[in-house]
Parts: sequence; C-alpha cells; structure tokens
Amino acid sequence: MARVDEYSFAVKLTCEFIGTAILVILGNGTVANVHLRGSKGYHAGWSLIAMGYGLGVMIPVMMFAGVSGAQINPAMTIGLAALGHQAWSVVPGYVAAQMLGAMAGQVAIVTTHKPYYDRTEDPEDILATFSTINAAHSRWNGLANEFLGTMILTSAALSILNSPGFDHEPGAASIGVGFLVWGLVAGLGGPTGPALNPARDLGPRLVHALLPLKNKGGSEWDYAWVPVVAPLAGGLVGVAGYTWLLG
Repeated sequence: MARVDEYSFAVKLTCEFIGTAILVILGNGTVANVHLRGSKGYHAGWSLIAMGYGLGVMIPVMMFAGVSGAQINPAMTIGLAALGHQAWSVVPGYVAAQMLGAMAGQVAIVTTHKPYYDRTEDPEDILATFSTINAAHSRWNGLANEFLGTMILTSAALSILNSPGFDHEPGAASIGVGFLVWGLVAGLGGPTGPALNPARDLGPRLVHALLPLKNKGGSEWDYAWVPVVAPLAGGLVGVAGYTWLLG
C-alpha cells in the first residue's frame, strides 16, 4: 500500500473531487428524497436527512483520509493552511476540486430525480435540495448557526482523526466523524440546514441558477454569502481551537 506522501497532487485533487461529489450525492440526495413530490421518501423527515449527511461525510473520509486528508470542505482546507497545518499552495487546487465535485454531485442528483423535480410545485422544496435556506429568513441567525456548526465540525473532526486512541483504528475515527456530522445536522438543522461547508452550498446553488428546472424559483443570492462566509470564519476558529489545545 502506498504511503500518503507517495500520492501525486493530481490524485489528491481527484479524491477531493470524488469525495465532495459523494457528500453532495448522499446528503442532498437524501434531501431530494424527502422534499420532492412522488419520491419514495417524500416527507420522511429531518432524521433521514441528518443520517444522509453523516454518511455522506463518513464514506469519503473512510475512502480518502489517507490520500488527500478527505477535507472535502473549503472551511477545513483554508483553516488548516491558515494555522500552519498545510501549505497554502494546496488551497487553490483543493478548493477548486471541492467546488467542482459539489457541482458534479448536484448534477447527478438532478439527473436521477428529474421526474420528481417536475412534480414538485414549491420553489423552496426545490431549492432545499440544492442549498440552505434560513427558516426565519434571517441572515444573522444563519451566520450564528453556520459559524457555530462549522467551528464544532472542524475542531471536533481534527480531534477525532488525530486522537492517539485511533492511531491503529482509522476506520473507527472515520465513523466518529460521520456521527459528528450526523449529530450536527440533527442538532443545528432547524435554522439553516445547515451547510457547514461553502462548497456544499455554493456549488449546488450555482447549478440551481443554471439549470432550467420547472417551478424552481430564485436561487436566493441575497442569502448565498452567509453559508460561505460563516463556515469560513467558523473553520478558522475551530482549527485555531484545535491547534491551541491539541495541535
């Protein structure tokens, strides 16, 4: 088996692309199952969505943590570079791969769920399968929720993945990260979704704006900066907290 440092940068970028696509396919795919009229999981509830996102993060981490780090999130990538855990030179490539992966994953969801998009009349139900919407239509509430969630996500995920107790059990650490995301989406899902990841929100939102879907409505660009700025800020604080305490 190859060591991490033996993988080329191109392979790492490919892993970030595939990993983020899987995150969106499993996460936003579950939202589509719950929100789109006629799907078998229609109105199945938030618990199913939380599970989808938890598995959507756990699987890429299990696949690629030893290759690219399975960062699959610009907030993690930028936070790690800002706190000296990796070189800034990797950031543009990683973020581009994550954005493209999120967009590709969303296109896959639309392709497989097109008959159910056509049956769905509520524009918010359609947008929810792409990007986050603040339930109270409050940017400040969205900022607080996304900041808190991403701060916990980045600090806790780094602590789990680098815990001495998991030195010889990387699979167990990956499962722990999956349950972390599952819990965060269950606990903080009411206000915003949440995104906790700029690529997971912005990439699919761009796809929503570009595709000619029936009844889709607007892409809510007046809110779109919130799930980008707040996770980036939360990621910086979360990685800083991990670095100060354990790193």
